Amino acid sequence: MRPPLSTGQRLQRLFLTGLLTLLPIWLTWVVVKFVFVLLSDTSRPLTGTLLHNLAVADPALRWLEDPWVQTAIALLATLAVILLAGWMARRMFGQRMLRWFEALVARIPLASTIYGSARKLLDILQTQPDGTQRVVLIDFPHDQMKSVGFVTRVIREQGTGRELAAVYVPTTPNPTSGYLEIVPIEKITPTDWTVDQAMSFIISGGAVSPDSIPFAAPAATIAPE
Repeated sequence: MRPPLSTGQRLQRLFLTGLLTLLPIWLTWVVVKFVFVLLSDTSRPLTGTLLHNLAVADPALRWLEDPWVQTAIALLATLAVILLAGWMARRMFGQRMLRWFEALVARIPLASTIYGSARKLLDILQTQPDGTQRVVLIDFPHDQMKSVGFVTRVIREQGTGRELAAVYVPTTPNPTSGYLEIVPIEKITPTDWTVDQAMSFIISGGAVSPDSIPFAAPAATIAPE
């Protein structure tokens, strides 16, 4: 028969149980809050000024200046712009406007580099690779640990011709920040994950994952793009 737990042990067990219970809720809140604040802050300068002018013009509309009202309307305005952009991108008129915008950005040195790189990265992640597994595992931060990464390009080492992969390693829970690693092909562990599955794994902190994953890099190499 086990001896009874002390008060300190019981408190420690309750603390760990509560922490493990609240951690998924906290993680969800962090991600949702990040997206919510990002979307609302995008339109807040425009909608805030408009709502303020309406409230000044009509005292009955003073409630429009409440912070939660302005946040909600700014969020809805940003979502409306995103949906409108998606709708226009599927129409010929919208595609022409996008090409015109890209041509305009291309004339601005720094903006062209940032936009072009971001556009290419998103296009790569949205398309099925030809001969290269997109989602891989690499030794990071050392050879006894693995990180999930996305192969964005296969290049060759100058002089030797050895194949190297440019791998973007996103961070948890915000995958928009991360690291760029150049890894020899033979050091990469390919997976059969889709980009959506990998994103779910990263954002959830590993809670959403398959029952088994590869860990050791195979002898076969990944074919170049």
